[in-house]
Amino acid sequence: MAATGAGSPSRLVQYVVVRSDLVHKLSWPLGAVITQACHAATAAIHLHYGDPDTQQYLAELDSMHKVVLGAPDEAALSGLSETLTQAGVAHKLWIEQPENIPTCLALKPCPKETVQPLMRKFKLFK
Repeated sequence: MAATGAGSPSRLVQYVVVRSDLVHKLSWPLGAVITQACHAATAAIHLHYGDPDTQQYLAELDSMHKVVLGAPDEAALSGLSETLTQAGVAHKLWIEQPENIPTCLALKPCPKETVQPLMRKFKLFK
């Protein structure tokens, strides 16, 4: 795990980015949207289960840190996924089936300072 300086360990975080238009414009029930976020977070953990940061994150079960952000629409979510892919940041874009609708994405747990710059344009999900 990377260090933040002065010998302090890096804070591991799992970012989850949810399309806010699902609730505010498309009138999805809030529970359905929360379910999408849960699917994406679980899938990202599963896909990267053997990763050392994921293992450390899971080892600290009672102090896991997640940040849930909102993307305004599908284009912004897909754009973020492309940006993360280009930057080499492991994540899972959740596409709800059978509708084939991208609803959210979740990053694998990683040091906050390594991914926060890529997430800055997104605000907390409301």
